[in-house]
Amino acid sequence: MSKLSFINKVVYFFNGVFALLLLLSYVLPFLPPKTFGILAVLNLGVSFLILMNLLFLLYWLIKLKKQLILSLVVLVIGYFTYGSLYKFSSSKHIENSGNFKVMNYNVRLFNLYDWLPEENVETKIVDLIKDASPDILSIQEYHPHKNVDLSFFKYKYEKLSGKKTKSGQAIFSNFPIINSGSIEFPNTANNAIFADVVNGKDTIRVYNIHLESLKINPEVESLKNEDSERLFQRVNSTFKEQEFQTELFLEHRNKCHYKMIICGDFNNTDFSYVYRKIKGDLNDAFIEAGSGFGKTYHFKFFPIRIDFIFADDAFSVNGFNTFKGHYSDHYPITTTLSSK
Repeated sequence: MSKLSFINKVVYFFNGVFALLLLLSYVLPFLPPKTFGILAVLNLGVSFLILMNLLFLLYWLIKLKKQLILSLVVLVIGYFTYGSLYKFSSSKHIENSGNFKVMNYNVRLFNLYDWLPEENVETKIVDLIKDASPDILSIQEYHPHKNVDLSFFKYKYEKLSGKKTKSGQAIFSNFPIINSGSIEFPNTANNAIFADVVNGKDTIRVYNIHLESLKINPEVESLKNEDSERLFQRVNSTFKEQEFQTELFLEHRNKCHYKMIICGDFNNTDFSYVYRKIKGDLNDAFIEAGSGFGKTYHFKFFPIRIDFIFADDAFSVNGFNTFKGHYSDHYPITTTLSSK
């Protein structure tokens, strides 16, 4: 260290800070937000912390300095604990006569309040869904928009709230729905719903979860105007609420004995406590069959994956796709499944 120049000492100091934060973020999925709420904010920036440590590693590699070991060790620990941030393998697609497709999409009320300046966003969303041709569709922030026609699905279950503008979650299916219901989350419009669908001889429980939103505008100018202390307090409070909602969901899920598929917008990443608890021993369809970063939320500077489809081990995950159509602040995802 004494042989380093002043500039390199400064660089190594910040390298140490980012390495420590990344190492700490690896532990957070195992710590309840109710106890470590403020620290849980790191969940949102894990991809950024990984990229920063990669840059530090590259810097020391170019300099041919042994200080590269710090970021290298932390990145290797993360790789063997959580896998790669970027999936280099191409998306697999296995043809199977029993294949069916599941889609998840937070549609942001079909652009009801013109967040996007583009015209006819709602009909473009419908066209995207038609082209994807899912057998089961899970929608968050659903609104029965006058221009939205999803009648090409035979069955649906929706749970809406609100006085002037009705919104909520919905499940559409081409398989018969024999049972459905809602898991109410107190003092919020967010909730979880379920539908039991029959596909051949299988009865499948499909959950659609929308956990509490962080209410953060991802645009940089908006983030600059946020009071940092108030922002951290809000995130802290939201993560604690998400933990409570997850507990309510798990209590309901543990009583189900059907094959299970869980879809949803968790408003948290795959490095979070709620992701780990909800996923349990299910398979993350992106990890099984996806490629790239799997980005599902529109944020300019680093990829964030907060929308998920989990499948019971009784299913083979035969394909996965992340769509790039920017008609919401989320990107839709699909997975192709078949019973084993």
